[in-house]
Amino acid sequence: MSFKDKVIDWKNRLKDRHMFSIIIGLIIVCLILGGIIYKKQREYRQVMENQYNLAFFELVDYVQNVENYLAKSLISTTPEHGAETLTRVWKEANLAQIYLSQIPINNEGLSNTARFLNQVSDYSYSLSRKNIYNEALTQEDLDNLQDLHTYCVDLQNTLNQLSAEMTDGTISWKELTKKGSNMFAQQVSNNSKDSFSNIDTNFGEYAGLIYDGAYSEHIDKAEKKGLTGDDVSEDQAREIAINLLGNDKIKEVNSNGLSENGNIASFSFSIILNDGDKNNPVSVSISKKGGHVIFMNYNRDVGAEVISQDDANRIGKEFLEAKGYPSMKETYFLKQDGIVTINYAYTQNDVTIYTDLIKLKIALDNGEVLGMETTGYLNSHTERNISTPKISLDEAKSHLNKKLEIISEGLAIIPTEWKTEIFCYEFKGKVDDTDFLVYINAENGKEENILVIINTPNGTLTM
Repeated sequence: MSFKDKVIDWKNRLKDRHMFSIIIGLIIVCLILGGIIYKKQREYRQVMENQYNLAFFELVDYVQNVENYLAKSLISTTPEHGAETLTRVWKEANLAQIYLSQIPINNEGLSNTARFLNQVSDYSYSLSRKNIYNEALTQEDLDNLQDLHTYCVDLQNTLNQLSAEMTDGTISWKELTKKGSNMFAQQVSNNSKDSFSNIDTNFGEYAGLIYDGAYSEHIDKAEKKGLTGDDVSEDQAREIAINLLGNDKIKEVNSNGLSENGNIASFSFSIILNDGDKNNPVSVSISKKGGHVIFMNYNRDVGAEVISQDDANRIGKEFLEAKGYPSMKETYFLKQDGIVTINYAYTQNDVTIYTDLIKLKIALDNGEVLGMETTGYLNSHTERNISTPKISLDEAKSHLNKKLEIISEGLAIIPTEWKTEIFCYEFKGKVDDTDFLVYINAENGKEENILVIINTPNGTLTM
């Protein structure tokens, strides 16, 4: 081999060694990075398991507290102590719900348990309110509490068994974070007699409380009382949207498809008007069930105001009547930038039903209806069985503050914070320079709510 060939061979060997060194270096770096990532993953899993453990053991404690306070409520003899005990039930059940939601089980897996805790919370609050009014609990109330306590004991026993299995390592969160909640539920049910998967089984026969109060079944099932009729196709929904605006006004209709993620499954459309901007279409949403208009909105520049508030109220009612929403009454409104947004409530037998609301957006330059929102109406609307008030108008007035100068009076159905309804006398009045709405229960004379009316240059609002 010549000297030149030897030099070349030597250089090639150096290159091979250099490349080998680089490869070795890369392998070492990868191993180091892999070790770091693995360590971080272990730390993350440990943190998550700690959080799950914390949530679970907090749930165990709060359910035990709920059971204890329910037991106390069954033997309480005074409204004062009953109110205090039931308020504690409400608080502890709320906290139990919070920690239950942090346990990584799919929502369907523990839906009945969550529903049970929700009912315990709301029902105890409802009964505590009775006690606050020095009203004794009925035998039905006590029977309901006894049922709740019985189921709560079952839940507590199951959770205590699970707590022991968590402590001795029989059950681990590792499989949950690795394979998901369905795999975890299956694994646990195979390994444990009392498991997450059969917590709900304990409530399989629990039908909930049947009474006209905070636990009405339609709340838990999120029933849409006004969402009636058969399912419609996309083409049928398109025709409904076109008829809403008027075929003669439309240049082009574009479908955005079906959305089932919202409160109500709906078809949505973007509609370009003949005299409109293609970059500023009208948005329309039509429910899949029944083909009801859920939402319509059109944003355009509005000219000088020439339509009065009274005319806008009338235009809105006529529009609703023509679209199949009779007996609607304007309530409150807000004006902004030449547009007035009016709330319309359904009326039945001269009773204003504030839960059945439709909002309209009306342009004050020409009276055009630019927007419509019917969610409240679709959630709540139905023909009510409205009974005769059990107390007279004069009796209801006797519960008012003597300083209230009454301006108007009538009957109304108002929503509660539990999404139920109360039949009331509605009094609009004034004290000094402040306007109020006062609602007196038409069944028992209780003061149910007081709203402050705020009259501004742009509208009438309540607080």
